[in-house]
This record gives sequence, structure tokens and C-alpha cells, in this order.
Amino acid sequence: MMNGWQKQDLLKRRFTLPNELFSLKLNSAEISIYTYLLYIENRKTHQCWPSYKTIGKAVDLSPKTVKKYVAELVDKGLISTENTTVITKKGIKRNGSLRYTIRPIKEAVELYHQRQLRQVELDTARWNAQKTTTEKKAG
Repeated sequence: MMNGWQKQDLLKRRFTLPNELFSLKLNSAEISIYTYLLYIENRKTHQCWPSYKTIGKAVDLSPKTVKKYVAELVDKGLISTENTTVITKKGIKRNGSLRYTIRPIKEAVELYHQRQLRQVELDTARWNAQKTTTEKKAG
């Protein structure tokens, strides 16, 4: 039987995935990268700073592939990124790793639904235009 501190320690080592994540039609690479970022995020700031190489090692993808899917996660509203800089010991300013911020899942779900609705509107307008053109040719 676990005592109180053991249970607390066990809970600290766990994190949950939002159920809504699986309604966003993400591919396995996107889910893997997002899950890894959740795993390493600071739970108070919702931020982390891994390199593409570090993420790639964790999820078994190349840095180039990670970069591609990070951009997709940004586009889907699940994360945001910011460039950072570091100062070397010699005083030279260099690019650092991206700062990732995990966005609220509600925002990503809302964006997904807005895009779906917009696509339906575009499809309906296209269908109506084709119908009108067909009717004019027939009449």
C-alpha cells in the first residue's frame, strides 16, 4: 500500500492528454510531438524550450520532420512558438531554441470548428455557382 508522499510523487510524474485532442484529426507525428511537449512543459508557465533535435530523439523523427509538424501544431492553434536568443561565454548573441507555449485546447477546438464551417460555406457557394451556371446553359 502506498503512503501519502508516494501517491503524491506518482501523480507528479503523470500528465493527461485532453480528450478533445483526438477530435482534431491530428496525425501520429503531431500527436507524438504535442504529447512530448506536454510531458516536458513547465506546469505553471505551460512553456518549454527543446530543440528540434531533442524532440526528434524523443519521438523518433528527424529534426526536419519535427520542424514541419511543429508548424502544423502552431497552425492548428495547439501551441505557439517564439524565437529566443542566448549569449555565449564570449559575449556573442546567438539564436536559441524555440520557446513553446502550450495553448488552451478550447482555442484549438474552436479554430478547428471555424475552419470546418468556413469550408462548408465555400463548398456551398461553389455548388450554388455551378448550379446557376448549369441552369443558365440549360435554359
